[in-house]
Amino acid sequence: MRLQSVYTLICLFLALSFQANAQGFLKTDGKVIVNDSGDTILLRGMGLGGWMLQEGYMLQTASFANAQYQIRSKIEELIGATDTDLFYDAWLANHVRKIDIDSLAAWGFDSVRLPMHYNLFTLPIEDEPVAGQHTWLDKGFELTDSLIAWCKQNEMYVILDLHAAPGGQGYDQGISDYDTTKPSLWESPANKAKTVALWKKIAERYADEPTIAAYDLINEPNWNLPGNIPLKNLYLEITDSIRAVDANHMLLIEGNWFANDFTGLTPPWDDNMVYSPHKYWSYNDQASIQWVLDIRDNFNVPIFFGESGENSNVWFRDAIQLLEDRGVGWAWWPMKKIESIAGPLSVIKTPAYQTLLDYWNGTGSAPSAVFAKNALMGIANGLKMENCIFQKDVIDAMFRQVNSDETLPFNTQNIPGVVYPTDFDMGVLGSAYFDSDVANYQVSSGNYTSWNNGWAYRNDGVDIEVSTDIVNSNGYSIGWLAAGEWMQYDVNVATSAVYNVEVRVAANEPNGKFHFSAGPAEHINVVMFKIPAVGKTGKPLSFPMSF
Repeated sequence: MRLQSVYTLICLFLALSFQANAQGFLKTDGKVIVNDSGDTILLRGMGLGGWMLQEGYMLQTASFANAQYQIRSKIEELIGATDTDLFYDAWLANHVRKIDIDSLAAWGFDSVRLPMHYNLFTLPIEDEPVAGQHTWLDKGFELTDSLIAWCKQNEMYVILDLHAAPGGQGYDQGISDYDTTKPSLWESPANKAKTVALWKKIAERYADEPTIAAYDLINEPNWNLPGNIPLKNLYLEITDSIRAVDANHMLLIEGNWFANDFTGLTPPWDDNMVYSPHKYWSYNDQASIQWVLDIRDNFNVPIFFGESGENSNVWFRDAIQLLEDRGVGWAWWPMKKIESIAGPLSVIKTPAYQTLLDYWNGTGSAPSAVFAKNALMGIANGLKMENCIFQKDVIDAMFRQVNSDETLPFNTQNIPGVVYPTDFDMGVLGSAYFDSDVANYQVSSGNYTSWNNGWAYRNDGVDIEVSTDIVNSNGYSIGWLAAGEWMQYDVNVATSAVYNVEVRVAANEPNGKFHFSAGPAEHINVVMFKIPAVGKTGKPLSFPMSF
């Protein structure tokens, strides 16, 4: 039996090992990004999705309110405009704070990608007092200034990402707050002009700030733009506006159709430019990114995967290893959302918030304004990191497992005592556990795969569900077991003795089999179980074993 490792020391080691030195401006040098000393920098970032721009799937409102303007409208109908403003003030104040940035640094991240909503920096064209002019707002700049200060203290970089451009840059409403009743970015010269002006204003303010790594000009455009000519023309206008006031910062260029169609966008038109595709739900092999490596090699330009994530720990580890082995940096997505296993932090969904969701979904009665306000402010308070659930298995997969096949205890459990089956070791597939379905590769395979059918507790391939069984339970159970699947555990046996081991099981059909083994490698005790026909509540099976 192994001694328990101290996880905080691991996090400290990761911070020391992987953190970029945020001193001086980053710039391109051929195929790589370098600092002022000429050292190659491999950015490892986290996207702060959901902060300045709410997306429906993060709030579990996508089925009835996908874009932020729709979410806000639903809220305002319940609690009125004044209290809605108070809710959004609390949301912005609590979603990202210094403690979040300190934690990201300790876990091993050297940068953050800030998804900006333009309406925190300037008015929509429809609200401008004088058409064609630009009213600048303090809120977005103040929030950005705070983030830069927190990152500077941690020697981290900030990537400014225009996630919601004026008018919305794509048919997908949720990711850009696109309102179909108004002209999009591509349908409005006024929206294009505001986008160009906004980037110039940002560049004027931060031209001399080395904590900012780059400007990510437009996030995931997804619009019918023949030959991508309108996209390139807008990029050229933005580039000129930035370069008129700022010669220091790198520019990140995303392709059309969710960042990955670079038709007409090569060769580079600026000598400090990076191409920034996104990677989701594809195989993690050379073939999956060869087209990107070809762009890098053919045009002597760096590549940075500005978004990836929303998958299993197996996928995370394999994707990061694939990219880093080829000298490519990345930013994951997102840091936190409601009731999530696939990110570092999960915001707890309260029963009161579920009541609101039920009403909005048409399955519940209308709550009072007081109830709704309290429910919403409760969620806003739940955004604070100290109120979130920390998914340590996600961080372990993204950093330690990329460089090691060794296992670590998720939770060393004491014998005598209860060994929770969900608390198997942390580690790569085949070392800490084995499962048949471990990731979603739908972009490559054409088929969606659920890696954790219960969507609870952990982000590995093991299927874990919430359990209401109160007998020796931690609130979760493992289900959907298939032949050949197994989990490994770290236990601390207090005294050598003969112990009676009880395994609590439930099965829909009889005659299943599994075995339990314990002991050091040179002397392993193995006992085979045959599962009888038992109800859903399960019942214990017992046998003696010596330690």
